[in-house]
Amino acid sequence: MFEAAIQFPNLDPVALSLGPVELGTLTLGPFQLRWYALAYIAGLLLGWRYIVSLLRTERLWAPAKAPMSAQDADDLLFWATLGVIIGGRLGYVLFYKPDMLWLSPLEVPALWRGGMSFHGGLIGVGLALLWFSRTRKTPLLTVFDVAAAATPIGLCFGRIANFINGELWGRPTTAPWGVIFPGAGPAPRHPSQLYESLLEGLVLFIVLRIATHSFDSLKRPGLTAGIFLVGYGLVRASLEQVREPDAHMPEALRGYVTMGLLLSLPMILGGAWLIRRALRLPPPASA
Repeated sequence: MFEAAIQFPNLDPVALSLGPVELGTLTLGPFQLRWYALAYIAGLLLGWRYIVSLLRTERLWAPAKAPMSAQDADDLLFWATLGVIIGGRLGYVLFYKPDMLWLSPLEVPALWRGGMSFHGGLIGVGLALLWFSRTRKTPLLTVFDVAAAATPIGLCFGRIANFINGELWGRPTTAPWGVIFPGAGPAPRHPSQLYESLLEGLVLFIVLRIATHSFDSLKRPGLTAGIFLVGYGLVRASLEQVREPDAHMPEALRGYVTMGLLLSLPMILGGAWLIRRALRLPPPASA
């Protein structure tokens, strides 16, 4: 029955391991750099450089000028990083493991033990960008737009790291590309991490790239962010049907109405509202 299944490759989640190092009576380490951490670092740094390139491409904003400078993007990286880390972790705890708050509260900041939520990270980044916009007096929707255009880069790397870690696997499948993950039983499962990397990452990035560079979406504040929210929400809601729900979720949310689906619906509605609002406004050239 499972003859065509693919055995999960022997991938080490640790990219680099150093130590321990003896310095006299002091011992440092061991130090481990995991692929998951590298995915976050690569996503943030490449996303930052992409935002800089968008701000420096004058035709994307003409006849107006970009409302942010490339130097502003440097500070944007700092605030976005805080939002991703704090929001992602708190979202994981609140949405998926709320009992951690009273059973083991000291584990809440233990990022190295795993457990991050995209939707929590999205809320965290949104609040961070709101703070950035107010302190820098830059248009909030434009800040959201450039951040949204770059976000699929991090999603692409992050989902690949999920696959390397052998986590967040999909539901059982008889498809020939089903993967037998360690710790997931003998049945082949959808490599849903790779589906998400392709669709939430590469495909969504291409869609947003076309919107910004071929349809001038950055000239209509909120349009790029709206396209991202709708695109991600639809992809995530669809893939929840092949993604295995977290084992610690409430029993009522472990079928096909999952937490990921419920959290994606507000994204779709909010994104649709932003798109409608942006398209009703005249572009700068005809204002």
